Amino acid sequence: MQTRVETLPLPTGDVPAPVPAPAAQEGTAYPVLGAISFSHLLNDMIQSLILAIYPLLKGDFHLSFAQVGLITLTYQLTASLLQPLVGMLTDRRRLPYSLPVGMGFTLAGLLLLAWAPNFAVLLAAAALVGTGSSVFHPESSRVARMASGGRPGLAQSVFVVGGNLGASLGPLLAAWIIVPHGRGSVAWFSLAALLGMVVLVQVGHWYARHHAAHGARRVRHAEAHGLPPRTVLAALLILGVLIFSKYFYIASISSYYTFYLMHGFGVSVQNAQVHLFVFLAAVACGVLIGGPLGDKVGRKWVILGSILGVAPFTLLLPHANLFWTGVLSVVIGLVLASAFTTIIVYAQELVPGRIGMISGVFYGLAFGMGGLGAALLGRLADLDGIGHVYRLCAYLPLIGVVALLLPDVEPGRKRAKARG
Repeated sequence: MQTRVETLPLPTGDVPAPVPAPAAQEGTAYPVLGAISFSHLLNDMIQSLILAIYPLLKGDFHLSFAQVGLITLTYQLTASLLQPLVGMLTDRRRLPYSLPVGMGFTLAGLLLLAWAPNFAVLLAAAALVGTGSSVFHPESSRVARMASGGRPGLAQSVFVVGGNLGASLGPLLAAWIIVPHGRGSVAWFSLAALLGMVVLVQVGHWYARHHAAHGARRVRHAEAHGLPPRTVLAALLILGVLIFSKYFYIASISSYYTFYLMHGFGVSVQNAQVHLFVFLAAVACGVLIGGPLGDKVGRKWVILGSILGVAPFTLLLPHANLFWTGVLSVVIGLVLASAFTTIIVYAQELVPGRIGMISGVFYGLAFGMGGLGAALLGRLADLDGIGHVYRLCAYLPLIGVVALLLPDVEPGRKRAKARG
């Protein structure tokens, strides 16, 4: 059985390592998708503990909102700067066992977080967790595409939803375990990191076998979508603007939603963390819907509907009471989250020969925008109050209108398949 390989000629003459196109006849490797999604759950559950225990860290170390934002900025910038580099490296040289190594960095950051004596060590712990993400995400995204069986939207959704479910568990675990028992109890979650390393070693075995069977075959294949390089570059820039809109808004909730609820409605820390869990669970459901929907109706329209379509709800949120704040946060999470996996797959189809680099760039951009947003919004909250942050961020989804300028890659891709 012949395996198609997609590459995109680069203006510099640099020829990337071939990336096997997901072949529908090979079937979707659901056990591999399940394993990589479960590992993503463990990885992001550990990462989300940093966000979930912000109120505890703020009290223990007497931090300002700006310092809270700096913690997020440190770990997300570490991830955003390193992820594209990791992706570029693994486009040229496959490193299937880099996945458990990435989880090892996360484990080290977790243990340092549990026993950090001062703010500087907290930042070092955040940087280690970010490094773990920078190694984990590009290669995991590649594995998901390799195992997709021609359904990349579904595969990326299954992969990403594991991370979102893990992120949603962080606030609950913080409320049930860390808040009652103190910051030292964070160290118990090292067991989850160790389990993740064991699972990722097995994924690495499959990755190595798959690459040995398919990766060495070099088949000349034309660009699938037929778009000129200038159009591709413009589309990538538009996707970057959409990532900015989405993740600046997400940062306002993931980093400051608990403070917003505590300040605006007088709820307890544990009650606020339950509300954050509900929002993050809605995000996980939205992710699972977005990818398969993009496979069916077209990725451009899912991206447009997800980001621009959430604007009415974000505009209402700052004026709602506690009950409707909870309801609106669920709707916002469901709608807004459906865009990310669709953006990733859309970008991979724009530049099919650079799966690792594109995955690293967009996962890194998402982390970077989230970190930058957390830092800037934290400073704004110190100056003008947390309520002003939510009133200002409510307008960010309106930027989603630029998705109308995206080219539709599906018709060109289908014509290329028909010719093949």
